Amino acid sequence: MAIEGALFFLLFLLGPVISPSFAEESFDVRRHLSTVSRYSAARVAINDGFEASKIPDECHVVHLNLVARHGTRAPTKKRIKELDQLAIRLESLVSDARHEAQGSNASLQRIPGWLFGWKSPWKGRLKGGELITKGEDELYDLGIRVRDRFLELFNAEYHPDIYTMRATQVPRASASAVAFGMGLFSGRGSLGPGKHRAFSVISESRASDICLRFFDSCQTYKEFRKSQEPAVDKLKEPVLDEVTSALAARFKLNFTRQDIASLWFLCKQEASLLDVTNQACGLFSPYEVSLLAWTDDLEGFILKGYGKAVNYRMGVPLLQDVVQSIEQAIIANEENHMPGTFEKARLRFAHAETVVPFSCLLGLFLRGSGFERIQREEPLELPPKPPSERSWRGSIVAPFAGNNMLVLYNCPHNSTGNYQNKYYVQVLHNENPIPLPGCGNTDFCPYDVFKERVVNPHMKHDFNSVCNVPLDAKTPQPEHPSQPPFNSSKLIKFFRWLLTEKSETHPPSDKVDL
Repeated sequence: MAIEGALFFLLFLLGPVISPSFAEESFDVRRHLSTVSRYSAARVAINDGFEASKIPDECHVVHLNLVARHGTRAPTKKRIKELDQLAIRLESLVSDARHEAQGSNASLQRIPGWLFGWKSPWKGRLKGGELITKGEDELYDLGIRVRDRFLELFNAEYHPDIYTMRATQVPRASASAVAFGMGLFSGRGSLGPGKHRAFSVISESRASDICLRFFDSCQTYKEFRKSQEPAVDKLKEPVLDEVTSALAARFKLNFTRQDIASLWFLCKQEASLLDVTNQACGLFSPYEVSLLAWTDDLEGFILKGYGKAVNYRMGVPLLQDVVQSIEQAIIANEENHMPGTFEKARLRFAHAETVVPFSCLLGLFLRGSGFERIQREEPLELPPKPPSERSWRGSIVAPFAGNNMLVLYNCPHNSTGNYQNKYYVQVLHNENPIPLPGCGNTDFCPYDVFKERVVNPHMKHDFNSVCNVPLDAKTPQPEHPSQPPFNSSKLIKFFRWLLTEKSETHPPSDKVDL
């Protein structure tokens, strides 16, 4: 397959494998867990010499858009089974080591004590994937910080049309919305000692939610992902093989590539969910952690991010929803609508597969000519291999509770300085100002510039044209708009809708629902 060969060539160009020295005493593995990172470990300013704009005092907040991932969650049912199998495998490895030692304890002393008799912390669990207490805290605290930061937005009496809250039908997303709302509206009601209040969270059917679960309904994306997953696995193999050899030599255990993949997953779960960093994570050196996190980031980049245009173009309905809410707020402000009669915030809670494409639609985490290249539909280089620095890090792009906020400001025409436009958009990623390449790498962009340079180039694509065309039909003639099959397409969509509706009660796959 041509793209697989290209990916291997790119991997070769990314540089030789070396083992630089890391400052182990300052290395916190919880900051290097890709998209399994907790928000508290990942919520750091993206500096790179960037200075956030100083917003003039005359400007005031008019509207807020939030797109957030759910908080820290438990492992899914499928992953729980994998950890149970890992326990059996580790028991076998330790048993083999004992047998080979033949009464000598010298080689056994190399084996970390926790491996003897280890059982998964989730052993016996029949369900998984739910929002855990740490995840509730992440969203609750985020709600409080958002309210305190934008007091003038959240000073109105609550009404569901003023503060619109939406979540996907997946329980961890809707639970995240509830936790956020409890923080946002804490002390504003009459329920219980905390003076909480009831509030509305709207969810749309998984079968039709193209705003927050577009990845579930986009057939072209599903075909692309299925076709490229084997190539991505091949990209990861050299790193897994290198780490496997290192750990086998270090601990005198006959680890396989699959063992290392499962131990890396266990490391991420223990460190992020349980704050345990001296067991599975302790098997890996800091450099090995950085390599394994890089393979996760490669997968995220190729299958969810800038690796293919369909990854983010399918999110155009979400971008349209954001723009619609901004322009409705501008109209309400221009027409001096009475307070309490127009929306002040639109708050959404979904998944990594929602936040990552939305970040790409905004052009975040691009350096140099990256923004111009994606607008010309040219491929981007893969994130460089450690120890090279890279801007694409899953721990920053989409940690648990990771979020993008678009804040609309009204700035009077007579503002001082360079701010002569009336409406501006500030983009915050994980609550930090972040440069917009489409706006000259500023975080505070005139709305008309934002719309012209960031939004409008995507508006030539719509969900149906992007998602309802077979991948192989699009590739040979990308310049011609593909047409759907004849009248049978409507019948096929109808049966697909029926089947999707009937499967809604089943747990979603790990591959498409982070």
